[in-house]
Amino acid sequence: MNDRRETPLERDDRNFVELLQELRVIQTGVQILFAFLLTLAFTQRFPRLDEVQRGTYITTLLLAVAATILFTAPAALHRALFRRGAKRLIVEVSSRLAAAGLVVLGLALAGAVLLVVDVVLGRAAGITVAACVLLFCTAVWAVLPLGLRRRRVRTADRTAARSPERSAGRR
Repeated sequence: MNDRRETPLERDDRNFVELLQELRVIQTGVQILFAFLLTLAFTQRFPRLDEVQRGTYITTLLLAVAATILFTAPAALHRALFRRGAKRLIVEVSSRLAAAGLVVLGLALAGAVLLVVDVVLGRAAGITVAACVLLFCTAVWAVLPLGLRRRRVRTADRTAARSPERSAGRR
C-alpha cells in the first residue's frame, strides 16, 4: 500500500532523508554528552573518584563513542554505496544502526547520570536515578512507539472491517 503515490525509489529516498533528519537531532545530544564526558577527566575532582566511579566513567565514555559511531554510520554507508543502486539496503541497514544507536545512547545517558548522581548524592541514589533514566528511555523510545503501532494496526483493521470494498481495492 502506497498512499503517497510514489515509486519505490522515491519512497527509499524520502525514508533516507527522514532518517538523516532524525539522526541530526540525535547527534547534537550525543555530541554534547560526549564533550561533557571528555572534559570530566580534566577536572580537579576527577582524581578523587573511586574505582566504581572511574569504571562508570570509562564505560559511559565508550558507550558515547559507540553511539556516535552508530549514528554516523549511515552517512558512511551512503558514501560507500553511493550510486550503486543500493538505496533500499542503505535505508534498511541505516535504520537498524540508528535503532542500535538509541539503545547504546540510553545506556550512555544512564551511565552519565549514574556517575554524576553517585558523586553528588551517593551510590544508591545514583543507581536508582540511572535505573529510572533507563526505564524512561525504554518507555519513550520503545514501549510508546510499539503501543502506537499496535493501536494504529488495530484502528486500520477496524476501518478495513467496516469498509470491505475500500480494503479490497488496496490489495
